Amino acid sequence: MTEVTYYTQEGLDKLKEEVHYLKTTGRQQISKAIAEARDKGDLSENAEYDAAKEAQGLHEAKISKLNATLASARLIDESKLDLSKVLALSIVKIKNVKNGATMTYQLVAETEADLKTGKISVKSPIAQGLLGKSVGDTTEIEVPAGKIEFEILEISR
Repeated sequence: MTEVTYYTQEGLDKLKEEVHYLKTTGRQQISKAIAEARDKGDLSENAEYDAAKEAQGLHEAKISKLNATLASARLIDESKLDLSKVLALSIVKIKNVKNGATMTYQLVAETEADLKTGKISVKSPIAQGLLGKSVGDTTEIEVPAGKIEFEILEISR
């Protein structure tokens, strides 16, 4: 059983778009590659055909995985988020207690995570250390570089 994953409307729409693309354009491209390889002759010694069939298998596996993710996806109504503590989809402003650097992250589903836009997975070490905490709380989080102490400055949506 796939675990339930919570999404923003934007993230859920992107997931649906990707599945649609893979089922339509992606399948057409792979079908074309198989047909081209098949036209090159003897299939028993045709490496291009074998590669195209393997690509088709991987493509179908990806579609299957995304369909399973979509089936267990739940949309969170961001207007009803509790802003008194850090939850999935919260936007959290934190301060590194040691060096004073501040960062703002939104805690999102793994498939929505994008550090460049400030979105981190709820399964990441930082997010796990922040979940359930309130403004003013400090928490020590184990990251690859060691333990870092963060203070929660602000929670929004």
